[in-house]
Amino acid sequence: MKLLSRDLGVDLGTANVLVYADGKGIVLREPSVVAVDKNTGKIIQVGAAAQNMMGRTPGNVVAIRPLRNGVISDYEMTERMLALFFRKAIRHAFLKPRVIVSVPSSITEVEERAVINAAMEAGARRVYLIEEPLAAALGANLDVSAPDGHLIVDVGGGTTDVAVITMDAVAVSTSAAVAGDAFDDAIIRYVRRKHNILIGPVTAEEIKMTIGCVYPRPEDIGMLAKGRDLKTGLAKEFTIQSSETMEALRRPMKQIIDEIFSVLEQTSPELVADISRNGIVLTGGGSQIYGMDLLIQERTEISCIVADDADSCVAYGCGKSLSWMNHMQDGTINLARRRLMRD
Repeated sequence: MKLLSRDLGVDLGTANVLVYADGKGIVLREPSVVAVDKNTGKIIQVGAAAQNMMGRTPGNVVAIRPLRNGVISDYEMTERMLALFFRKAIRHAFLKPRVIVSVPSSITEVEERAVINAAMEAGARRVYLIEEPLAAALGANLDVSAPDGHLIVDVGGGTTDVAVITMDAVAVSTSAAVAGDAFDDAIIRYVRRKHNILIGPVTAEEIKMTIGCVYPRPEDIGMLAKGRDLKTGLAKEFTIQSSETMEALRRPMKQIIDEIFSVLEQTSPELVADISRNGIVLTGGGSQIYGMDLLIQERTEISCIVADDADSCVAYGCGKSLSWMNHMQDGTINLARRRLMRD
């Protein structure tokens, strides 16, 4: 009888963790949030339940996000969060899983080691790393094995990765700490400046997802939101228009477009020619804000599309790369040009 093991692909995102189980697909999608009792160190809630506590906890309880800008900022909380997620994903497995984890293309060796160690401590038998843009390209069903250039822009919660993919590898890449969280922060600053009202990140994200845009909508739409009046200190309801969010998000979008131009400038003329023919593909939850593809297409004069199920592309790509593990050997590996870790 073959012992049941369940290899896992993990999209370790700043905002959300997605886990892909071999043979099952995506089995877990949870916010990267941990609620912990500061006095005892006990974890109270993880994931969606912990996210609902953000900004609403008593003094002895804090809801934290242990990942910042795509890398680990709180090692212990990340390890404990992953351990719980792994147990949820593989309830009936007898063997520890082999795990492929996505990481930003700009990750340092120290940050790599932190991800690997956290996954090992959480219960992985062996850990592999794959760069997020490569995983996103695989998840978007691009043919990346041929000598043909594809430009991927993966807009996550903490980072935006821009990369040229060819022959199953990243040719040129950059990673910037400008993504979904930066959009939320920009909306918070705008509302404070223009309406003299303070809103929290949960409200800012709701505004972003409901009416947010970076390109003019056919019709300006608005929504009611609530915050704290900075003059009176009392709760106040206000209306914000989609055109206002476009103004608020102008600066972070300029930074993302600058990163795209930077990558194109470093790319060989042959690959740039391929990209102009194949177009730009947007992935990640942040890419789903209205008009991002239209704005990038207008500025770069290269066709641009948002991938299907954009926020799951990295997880699906990690899942597809699970089949590569059986062909790997100890030492250096081709998977995202990263090192294979020992048992």
